[in-house]
Amino acid sequence: MELKEALVQLRSEKERKFNQTVDLIVNLKGLDFRKTNISVIVNVPHKIKEKRVCAFLNTKSDLVNTITKPEFARFSDKKLLKNLVKDYDYFIAHAPLMPAVATAFGKVLGPSGKMPSPQLGVMMQDTPEEIKKVLSQISKSAKIRVREGSVKIAVGKTEMKDEIIIENIKSIYEGLVNALPTKRDNVKNVLIKFTMTKPVEVQVK
Repeated sequence: MELKEALVQLRSEKERKFNQTVDLIVNLKGLDFRKTNISVIVNVPHKIKEKRVCAFLNTKSDLVNTITKPEFARFSDKKLLKNLVKDYDYFIAHAPLMPAVATAFGKVLGPSGKMPSPQLGVMMQDTPEEIKKVLSQISKSAKIRVREGSVKIAVGKTEMKDEIIIENIKSIYEGLVNALPTKRDNVKNVLIKFTMTKPVEVQVK
């Protein structure tokens, strides 16, 4: 089914009283997940949702929730550390602080895929301009981690126009496919769904 046709079908189902999430589901094949470790950040044309961001900086910022280096020590408390990781979608950091960030937070941020990276999140300068730039990039990004045979990722909200949702789907799908070892040959099938609907199989061209 074409993407446009699938969205029309999903919208024809029982109307809900909240703004549902639109999910893309890509089922994979031909991968050994004991050896395959794929993590990719894809730029999307349209913001999907508000991202919760925390920064590791030398001084507090008015632009983003901040943890300064003197505060790192209190996160030796495992409960605080676990809650921190749950509370935020992305973490950013000033580059000179990264060794200390890795020591204090790496054991939790690493496995969760939220460690600041040069790709998105590590800043050579911690000026307001640089922070704004990174926050803008994060607002139009999607993080994909492949750890099992099915990848599910939010691509939009039902209040968005179909054309916008489709553009996001295509960007995210291509970003995922390009990260796979044998590209489209690793894709079993593709589906989309709303929060409260059953999935519908689609063709992404």
